[in-house]
Amino acid sequence: MASMARKRALIVDDSKSARVILSRMLEKYDIEVDMSESAEQAIHYLQQNRPDAIFMDHLMPGMDGLQAVEAIKGNPQTATIPIMMYTSQEGELYVGQARALGAMGVLPKQVRPVDVSKVLYELHLLPDRRDWSAPALEPVEVDPVSGAAKPSGAERREPAAPSAEWGHRVEQAIKEQGVDLRRFVIASLDSFATRIISDVRGLVPAAPPSPEPAAVAASNLSMRWAWLGGIAAALIAALSFGFLWVSSRSELTQILNQVAALNSANAQLKRSQQDLTDTIKELSGALTNALPAASMGLGSAGSGAAGPASLVRTEPVPYGEVAMDRSRLDFLRDLTGRLESQGFRGVVRITSHAGAFCLSGNAADGYAPAPAATPLSKCDTLGNPFEESLANSQRQSVAFANLVSGIRQRSAGAISVSVENAGAAKTAVAYPARADSTSAGEWNKAAAANNRVEFAVEPGAG
Repeated sequence: MASMARKRALIVDDSKSARVILSRMLEKYDIEVDMSESAEQAIHYLQQNRPDAIFMDHLMPGMDGLQAVEAIKGNPQTATIPIMMYTSQEGELYVGQARALGAMGVLPKQVRPVDVSKVLYELHLLPDRRDWSAPALEPVEVDPVSGAAKPSGAERREPAAPSAEWGHRVEQAIKEQGVDLRRFVIASLDSFATRIISDVRGLVPAAPPSPEPAAVAASNLSMRWAWLGGIAAALIAALSFGFLWVSSRSELTQILNQVAALNSANAQLKRSQQDLTDTIKELSGALTNALPAASMGLGSAGSGAAGPASLVRTEPVPYGEVAMDRSRLDFLRDLTGRLESQGFRGVVRITSHAGAFCLSGNAADGYAPAPAATPLSKCDTLGNPFEESLANSQRQSVAFANLVSGIRQRSAGAISVSVENAGAAKTAVAYPARADSTSAGEWNKAAAANNRVEFAVEPGAG
C-alpha cells in the first residue's frame, strides 16, 4: 500500500532563531516546513501554495499576526487552513481574541516537545490522537521571586517526590511471587510422589502366591529409594526457594537505598532553590535600600525644572520570562498612578538588562538554569538565549504595551514612558571568577541579580 504524503507546515515569524527551533521540532515528526519572516511574505506564499497548517507569530514589523489571521480567514481560498498562534503572548484575553479571528489556539515559544506533539494531533498533522491526561496548551506562570514554574489555574499540582511507597509495593510483589513459587513446588512434589508410587506398584505383583524373602527385601529397598528421591527433591526445591528469597530481599534493599538517595537529592535541590530565592530577595532589598529617600523626586515633581533621571526601583526578572510583564507591569501601574495624583510632568524611563546564566539543555528542546552543584565548566551554554531570541516588540506583553500607550493619553501628554533594552553591557552585581571551583549556583546568583528591569523618573520643565 502506498505511503501517506508528507504533511507541510508554514512558520511565520520575524525571529530567525524562533523559526529554526520550531522547524526542528516539526521535522522530527516527518513534517515538511516552509518559513516566512513577515505576514506579507506569508500571504504572498499562500497565493501559490496550500500548507496543511500555519504557525503564526503575533508581534512582527508591518502587518502583525492577528491581522494576518484575519486576512487569511477572510479569503475563501485559504480560510480552511488551520492556524496556530506561535508567540510569547498569553492570557485569556489574548487567547480569546486569537480564537475569535479564526486561530485554533496559542502555542507558547518556550514549548516542550510533548506540547508540540499534542498540537500536531489537534491540527490533524499526525495520524492518531493519543490519550493525554493534561491539555496540550496549559498556561504556565513563573514566580517573580523564586523563578519556579507553576500552573496558572486555581489548582496547583506539586510534582510527586519519590517515597518509600515504592519499597512497600516491591516487597508486596515479592511476597506474591513467593506464594506462587511455594504452590508450584508443592504441586511438583505431589506429581513426583504420585509417579514414584505408580512405578513402585508396577514392580510389586498384584497377588503374590508366596512372596520370597529376597523379593520382599528388593521391594522394601525400592520403596526406600523412592522416598529418599522424594526427600531429595523437596530439599532441592526448598534450597531454590531460599535462594530466590535472599536474592529478592537483596534487590529490595537496593531499591530502598535508591529511593533514599533520590529523597536526599530532592531535599538538597529544594534547599538550593530556597538559597537562590533568599539571595535574590537580599540583593533586591539591598538595591532598594541603597537608593536615597529623595530619589523618587515626587515631592516637587510637578514644578521642578528638568533634571537627570532618578532611579526609583529595580525589579528582578526570572530566566525565561518576558521582561516587560508580571510584577514589572504591576509596579509601573502603581508608580504612574502616584505620579498622576501628585501632578507629575516628565518621563518614566524603563530599561531592561540581561543576565548571563549557566544553562543546561539544547536549542531544540530549550534551556533551563543548571543545578546549583554543577561546575561552571560543565554548563551547556553561558548566556541568555531566551532574551537573545526575542525581538524588541516581543519584550513587552500586550497588557504592558496597552498600559504604556494609555498613560500618555490619560495624563494628556504630561507623563510619557520610554522603554529601552540595554542588553548585558551593564551589570549590577559582579560575576564570580571563572574557575574550576565555581559552581552554577554561585554564578546564577549574580546572573539573577543582573537579569533585571530598572525604573527611573525624569521631571520635565515646570
